[in-house]
Amino acid sequence: MTSSKSIQFTVLSLFPDYFRGPLDESMMKRAQEKGLVQIELVNIREYAEDKHKKVDDRPYGGGPGMVMMPEPVCAAIRAHRKKDDKKASRVIYLSPQGPTLTAQKCRELAQVEHLILLCGHYEGVDERVIESEVDEEISIGDFVLTNGCLAACVLIDAVVRFVPGVIGDERAASEDSFEQGLLDWPHYTRPEVFEGVRVPEVLTSGNHKEILAFRKKAAKEKTKAKRPDLWAAYDLQNDRSNNQ
Repeated sequence: MTSSKSIQFTVLSLFPDYFRGPLDESMMKRAQEKGLVQIELVNIREYAEDKHKKVDDRPYGGGPGMVMMPEPVCAAIRAHRKKDDKKASRVIYLSPQGPTLTAQKCRELAQVEHLILLCGHYEGVDERVIESEVDEEISIGDFVLTNGCLAACVLIDAVVRFVPGVIGDERAASEDSFEQGLLDWPHYTRPEVFEGVRVPEVLTSGNHKEILAFRKKAAKEKTKAKRPDLWAAYDLQNDRSNNQ
């Protein structure tokens, strides 16, 4: 089964087998089976030209660790960038030095036909690769991982949720945390009473207008309590809208 709207990921890494578990399960597996998502795993080492397949070397200027060499990395990117239209492929380097990934950025990336994800290893890649081949750097948070593989998994998972058909009910993506500038409201399911705690009565009332009002209020309260930074931005945005 194929779809007129799909997205292709080409993941460049030194350890492509890292991805085979997370990307072959659950919703991600079904999205690939439906033809909505294509994932290509590429070993950068295959593009090393010497007989030992060397991909890293000591950094100029000294210091700990190793740096990924520009030749194999650039060759891997250029081999997989779409030849007919360079703009159809966007090269992203998963790096703690990039802007933090957001829901808005994921929605934007879901519209791109082909994403090439470059995973850093060791101390990272030679800066000349970033300058010549990378379109943007993206971070998943202010911390450092042992490599960029997990960050690539996070980006893929977060982006494909915005590809039409991946989620059964597409309203789910638009109602999640951050979509309206707020955290998601609290959710409940059966049993109605668990360890003496009852589900809020309004949710079992059948009154959809009151349920919506309850959820909006709860989302605001949760955001204000748990993410005051988000609440401040939301409050400011609403003040501006009301004053226009």
